[in-house]
Amino acid sequence: MGRQVIQAVDVHAAGEPGRVLIGSAMKIKGATMADRLRYCVEHLDAFRTLVLQEPRGYPGLCAPIVVPPTEFDSDFGMIVMEQGGFRPMSGSNLICAVTAMIETGSVDVVEPVTHLRVDTAAGTVAVRAEVVDGRAVSVEFDNVPAFALALDHPLEVPGYGTVPVDVVFGGQFYVQTRCENLGLELRPRNAKDIIRAASAMTRAAQLSIPVSHPVIPDLGLISLPMIHGPAQTEGTHGRNAVVLPNGEVDLADPRTWTGTLDRSPCGTGTSARVAAKVARGELDVGDEFVHESMLGTTFTATVKERTTVGGLDAVVPSIRGRGWITGFHQLILESDDPFPVGYTIGDIWGRGVGLSEAVERPEGEGAQHDRPGDFPEGEIGIPLDSTARAHDALDASTTIPPFKEFS
Repeated sequence: MGRQVIQAVDVHAAGEPGRVLIGSAMKIKGATMADRLRYCVEHLDAFRTLVLQEPRGYPGLCAPIVVPPTEFDSDFGMIVMEQGGFRPMSGSNLICAVTAMIETGSVDVVEPVTHLRVDTAAGTVAVRAEVVDGRAVSVEFDNVPAFALALDHPLEVPGYGTVPVDVVFGGQFYVQTRCENLGLELRPRNAKDIIRAASAMTRAAQLSIPVSHPVIPDLGLISLPMIHGPAQTEGTHGRNAVVLPNGEVDLADPRTWTGTLDRSPCGTGTSARVAAKVARGELDVGDEFVHESMLGTTFTATVKERTTVGGLDAVVPSIRGRGWITGFHQLILESDDPFPVGYTIGDIWGRGVGLSEAVERPEGEGAQHDRPGDFPEGEIGIPLDSTARAHDALDASTTIPPFKEFS
């Protein structure tokens, strides 16, 4: 097998990077999106690490895979790759995918508003994108129903004592708590302390709080934590920090309590936050909730309607944000590349995050990894078809503003 090529469009949504894989021939098997998610988990983890890990990726990177729709009236489907695994739904990744699909002309575009339907393993979401001169300047989607399983559940977290947490579904299951419950202030300079606490809280919840989606049995894992606090910017209603795992967490070893901050306000996390606030009587249908990230970027949530899911009270939240294309890429895998599934190393990665975690070897002994033959070309779609349009080079007169440091 010679050179293999993966076509990608890099986008960020409110700061959170998403490497969108579009126009592919990837034959992800399954009649439903839940089937396809399960297939990815069981067969394509090496592809996930190839795209997300070094030397092609970095700890903060996610990647939505665009696939054909499973519903007759939908435009495309999406499966999300995160450092912690394959995920059923992600708001920031959906915004990245919609932005890429519109701005590359991969879907029919109507100005001023393009309406789309996107299938995910958590359900189908309706999307409204405001388009100006071919660019998606705003993306709003009606998320899958969000609901609270538990409010103020007492959770024992090593090093932090008994912490009252909410267990809420917003497209993924979240464990959420107020920052004061962990003795934290949500500022970028406190990132390491926030990550440490959130990672420990997530693992403690996974070990002690069973969850199950009432109508989608495959969704039965607390995937992510959210630590939320008061608004810090005029015009917003709250700030949050979601921590994406970048390694295996061992509660007996605080050195493993690592992760990466979500740069965006987090779409599914905001949906879960809204569901908890509705359950407490703090929001109602028609209310807006402007959620701020650690960068100061925002998503605006609206409580669209009340509903039920398997007998549980739920809400349909609408989330509005924006994405920006940052690059068009051809990721290359050569047949003799010593890292065909990527690698991690302990300076910026957590323990056990990847298939090819770097280890010390005797002098003169090279790295030993599975070869690219483990990727059946027709099965996972390498090489991928190219659909990205040629884009004009940057104007030579373009100026770059000063670097901004967040503290």
